[in-house]
Amino acid sequence: MDSLIRPLRSWRWMAAALLLAGGMPAALATAPAVDLVTVQTGTVVSRLRAYGEVEPIAIVQVRAVEAGTLGGLRVVPGSQVVAGAVLARIGGPRMASLLTAREQALRAARAGEQAAADALRIARRQFAAELATRQAVDVAGSRLAAAQAAVQTARARLREARQLQIVRAPTAGSVISVQAANGEQIAAGDSLLTLQPARRLWVRAGYYGADAALLHVGMVGRFRPAAGGAAVAVEVVAVSPALAADGALRVSLRPAVGAPPAWWRNGQWGTVTLDGPSRRMVAVPTQALILDRGRWWVLVHTPAGNLPQPVVPGPTRGWRTWIAAGLRSGQQVVAHDAFLEFHRGIARSYTPPD
Repeated sequence: MDSLIRPLRSWRWMAAALLLAGGMPAALATAPAVDLVTVQTGTVVSRLRAYGEVEPIAIVQVRAVEAGTLGGLRVVPGSQVVAGAVLARIGGPRMASLLTAREQALRAARAGEQAAADALRIARRQFAAELATRQAVDVAGSRLAAAQAAVQTARARLREARQLQIVRAPTAGSVISVQAANGEQIAAGDSLLTLQPARRLWVRAGYYGADAALLHVGMVGRFRPAAGGAAVAVEVVAVSPALAADGALRVSLRPAVGAPPAWWRNGQWGTVTLDGPSRRMVAVPTQALILDRGRWWVLVHTPAGNLPQPVVPGPTRGWRTWIAAGLRSGQQVVAHDAFLEFHRGIARSYTPPD
């Protein structure tokens, strides 16, 4: 990229060469030195920067399915759990009453199954002795099938009630908060604790103004943690369909390749830099820019002299500044003491106060 800007031989070096040759008048030897660069076009990739925070993609509320008394709760915020781990138990009179009712229903269903089986055996013996019809046997068989289905239902309901006594982790993750305590009377649907699923984190960042219009799913970039460390390659996986209350457009990013590093934790802040579209621009040395009366200028070298030219600066990369508008490739600009050359003669027009 250094070939974009080629310094020309300045008047200072020309004057030195002529003086050594003995062919330059003394008056010209004191001419001011002006360094010029030739402007050329290059490709610049716009970068979109914003602050981002690592957040859970989703959180899981563990709720009580049945009312009762909470007990056996040993997890605290920060505890790591695996899927299916026992988190707490629900007991008390209400749960005991539910279990008793389900057990009685199962005993009644088994008694009905036994009675239906006996009735079928009797119907078959009577049919063999020509004391009953085939229809009577079929009816007895249907009643036995219904009784067997009732037993299966009652057994499943009892198993369900016993499972309701145990609160298990629906997924592996870490406990974010606990909303209940041992000995507390809870109702069906009450939230007991909140889980953050393991490895389900992404970065959320907000972009403002013109940068927001460039955002799209699939953009790649880097997330650098504020606490220090190597940046992680990230990719935009979701863009909010609406602006937030502060006017920002929220984007969600996940690691582009591989597993996230160890520091990838909920609450980690950092800087998100996304690679935007590339544009063709011209570049000048940053020292060639002049700010005057709220506008940016450069001195363009022409046969008539160095003339001020208004420009619109773009992004800055190191010692170069890309120009969005105002210059074209091939023009020459003053790169050394441009500010002094721009304001030359101001001392002669300045009148000090009395």
